[in-house]
Amino acid sequence: MNIESVAVFCGSHSGKNPLFTEHVKELGKLLAMLKVKLVYGGGHKGLMGTLADSVLAHEGRIMGIIPELLIEWEVQHKGLTELAVVPDMHTRKKMIYDHCDAVIVLPGGFGTMDELFEILTWNQLKIHHKKIYILNSDGFYNHLQKHINQMKKEGFLQDDLLESIYFCHTPIELFNKIS
Repeated sequence: MNIESVAVFCGSHSGKNPLFTEHVKELGKLLAMLKVKLVYGGGHKGLMGTLADSVLAHEGRIMGIIPELLIEWEVQHKGLTELAVVPDMHTRKKMIYDHCDAVIVLPGGFGTMDELFEILTWNQLKIHHKKIYILNSDGFYNHLQKHINQMKKEGFLQDDLLESIYFCHTPIELFNKIS
């Protein structure tokens, strides 16, 4: 599969672990070097902003998609290659999904989990078949991985759905799995 663009879901805060920021910067550099377009939520704060800044610093391409509400809060990144302003969060997520070939999930909070579970659900419903790469920086997603295995063990998940989820520990490992 040829990956030309990836959606990245991550926190609008940086978190407490400095490894999260380090991995995000490395990921941004890899995206730019490999000429993979970043499609993301368009923000300038936290891990989202750090990722966009890293991609731009290495002359990469970015499509930000942000709802009007967040424009009013002035959280949009002003230096992106392209920025689409949409009416609401649902439109934002659908547009992000429509413009990517695969998804990368970094540490984040409720919004990141919402985006991850929606795209997993869409895979399950066969709305699309996007590969999902979860960057498990310093074990951030260990509990999620265990819970997914528990859901499978208890018969709530199909095996074929799990074949589209990859847990990785470093940005390099993630890109080795993508290619």
